[in-house]
Amino acid sequence: MTANPEWDHEYDLVIVGSGGGGMAAALAAHDAGMRTLIVDKGKRFGGSTALSGGGIWVPNNPTLKARGHDDSRESIRRYLDLLTEGRVPAARLDAFVDNGPAAMELIGKSKWMQFFWTKGYADYHPELEGGRPLGRSIEAKPFDTRKLGDDEQYQRPNNMKGPLGLWVTAKDYHDLAMAKRTWAGRRASLVAAWRVSSNVIRRRHMSTGGRALVARLRMALKDAGVPLWLKTALTELVTGEDGRVTGIVATQRDGTVLRIRARKGVLLATGGFDHNQEMRDKHLPEGGKADFAMGARENTGDGISAGETLGAAVDLMDDAWWMPAVRHPAGATIPLVSERAIPRQVIVSKDGTRFTNEAAPYVNFVHDQLEGGHVPAWFVMDAKARARYPFAQILPGATIPKEFFDAGIVFKADTLAALAEKIGVPADALSETVEKFNGYARAGKDPDFGRGDSAYDRYYGDPNLKNPNLDVIETAPYYAFRLEVGDLGTKGGLVSDEHARVLREDGSVIEGLYVTGNSSASVMGNEYAGPGATIGPSIVFGYIAARHAAASPGETAEDTAEKNTAEKNTGGKAAERS
Repeated sequence: MTANPEWDHEYDLVIVGSGGGGMAAALAAHDAGMRTLIVDKGKRFGGSTALSGGGIWVPNNPTLKARGHDDSRESIRRYLDLLTEGRVPAARLDAFVDNGPAAMELIGKSKWMQFFWTKGYADYHPELEGGRPLGRSIEAKPFDTRKLGDDEQYQRPNNMKGPLGLWVTAKDYHDLAMAKRTWAGRRASLVAAWRVSSNVIRRRHMSTGGRALVARLRMALKDAGVPLWLKTALTELVTGEDGRVTGIVATQRDGTVLRIRARKGVLLATGGFDHNQEMRDKHLPEGGKADFAMGARENTGDGISAGETLGAAVDLMDDAWWMPAVRHPAGATIPLVSERAIPRQVIVSKDGTRFTNEAAPYVNFVHDQLEGGHVPAWFVMDAKARARYPFAQILPGATIPKEFFDAGIVFKADTLAALAEKIGVPADALSETVEKFNGYARAGKDPDFGRGDSAYDRYYGDPNLKNPNLDVIETAPYYAFRLEVGDLGTKGGLVSDEHARVLREDGSVIEGLYVTGNSSASVMGNEYAGPGATIGPSIVFGYIAARHAAASPGETAEDTAEKNTAEKNTGGKAAERS
């Protein structure tokens, strides 16, 4: 930390990280009249948001209200209270609920920010008081990234781009997953074919989900004139003699060191410590230390470590946004969301027995998996399941690539006993588990774990069945996929208050330092409210940070005079694309 350095550049608010939270904060800062800069150490913008499904969970947002949804504040708070079980300060929950609609309204001022409701994608615990079976999640409308112009090449790609330019929203995927089982699925297949043909003819570069959200945010930032510097990594937080954060030291890829003043404050939006193996080993539980994370590769805990250097408190460091996953032979991690809801499958531990509701929300599933030490687990399905439903990015009925077998990721056998031998679980136990499960499937009720009782479970199930999540496992050959403990990002980080200000261990405020997203200890505690309950709070607390910084007394009269004569386009496009 260097007091009173000679500044290379000066802004009101400096935001570190270009994910959804950082970009939304920049729009809020611009709206409040602040000169704002975003820096990101990656060579692509968008952070983990660009890699995500792009859902946004913010109750009572304008998109929902336009569809006639107006939840009472009491019901939302009741749901979050039951969900977080006292793990999160009430003031932070209040701030999220009360500022969420305004945050979404502000970013919606841009013509580029267009959303739709993902109707039917339930809150993750709709059975709780205040939960909603039809869901509160929205996502960005599909976007042609050609409109980004030169910036298109700097947008982070993701794994959701289909062949020949096929684009699929969350709603589309829900229907496409049942292409061999429902008329809605068949219609979705025809629409998909039309989209491929249309894209070829019109030469569009359509994106959906998180990539569409990030592209739209980038267009809004371009209109606002907010600079975004890539390949510019935070290396130090600068403080004054009073301990207030006054700027950052950043290092660019070419070795250039920049001292950037932040008159009103610094917002850390750098993501979690997903790919920092030392931090994973130190903080995460046994079974979850291996890096099967799906967040941006640049997420190595930089913001968290920088805050700790100043004495910031941390919390929830032993938790993550867990996601059951299958490892691709090439090294990628494939999340399993819809797959765990399909019928004709069970997930078993090394002793050949079930240990939880397979279709449960992914964080809850892995919490149970870790608590029981069931790492790895085995996803066991029969031939009809393989023929009817997609699995791990393999289309229904498609041949499983040989590389999966060679890598020991999947095994196949004509009997359950032979399959058990291949995966190293007791044959009698696996057979008894399947026989018991088949009885539940015939009855349409799972008394052991309640699979199919929740509207969330049923969303990705097969609507042709008495219980959309249950059917008998009886058709050879049988398959077993090795299930890893993956995550969408870590959940622990810097402790902050209702204004998104970073706090020390004694509860005092580190003035001038704000945090949002996975750099902060999650406002969801150990839980997950619904689709987009990572991106939603990140946007909201980014908005809160910007509004608080704009109103803070961080600027003296002398500073104001300097600001009025400051350069207008510090760093310019050269720094933006260095």
